[in-house]
Amino acid sequence: MYGKCCKNILYFLCIILIISLSSDYKANKAAVKTKDSSIKQIQNNVKTDKYIEKNSNLDSDMKFTYTSLPSEIKEKINGNSFKSTGPISMDDLAYVQVIYWGFDDKEHKGELIVNKKIASEVVDIFKDLYEARFQIEKIKLIDDYNSDDNLSMNDNNTYAYCYRYITGSKNKFSKHSYGIAIDINPVQNPYIKKGKVLPEAGKIYVDRKNIKKGMVLKGDSCYKAFKDRGWTWGGEWKTLKDYQHFEKIID
Repeated sequence: MYGKCCKNILYFLCIILIISLSSDYKANKAAVKTKDSSIKQIQNNVKTDKYIEKNSNLDSDMKFTYTSLPSEIKEKINGNSFKSTGPISMDDLAYVQVIYWGFDDKEHKGELIVNKKIASEVVDIFKDLYEARFQIEKIKLIDDYNSDDNLSMNDNNTYAYCYRYITGSKNKFSKHSYGIAIDINPVQNPYIKKGKVLPEAGKIYVDRKNIKKGMVLKGDSCYKAFKDRGWTWGGEWKTLKDYQHFEKIID
């Protein structure tokens, strides 16, 4: 009888030990699982933070970009601002996107086509103009004006590339035809030669001492953004004044 009782006690002790070990195992497993889950969440958070940071930088960079001409832009300019009989090919051109401060003191998106050799430099120039809060009324492709320089000037549009001849010439290509010239706010910065003012709305801006927004003046932020990079300003020409015009000589 005594032996049977001891046997029963031992049996119950074994059962209790097994239950205890099983509970500890489940608790440890749950703890490990929780720890693994926490580690995984931390790793995910780190990846997410890097992703957000990376894309924040991209968003900032995307305000000022240049690429080869996208297919839709090629289609838009072909036969318009671009002519196959021009001095350069489409492969020589780059598509530039920028942001700028408008006359309404708000940010706007703009687009230009320039020679690919100066695309990076043009992006830097417009970054400088943006940081200086130099005001530009609009920046559109001249194709939005049927590639008509007069229409573009009258609408005070800032643009770069266009197949066309020098003003007053019928056979000499303008620097715009090479994508190495940019006209800034044509109304506030008119072309003046022998009393002729283009566009006509620019006549009230002939007096360069009467300073108004959008004007390019020697020594100002726009002047320096271009001149510091070796560009020529039409406002310093002797035989005529082309205050809107900047151009860059390249190889």
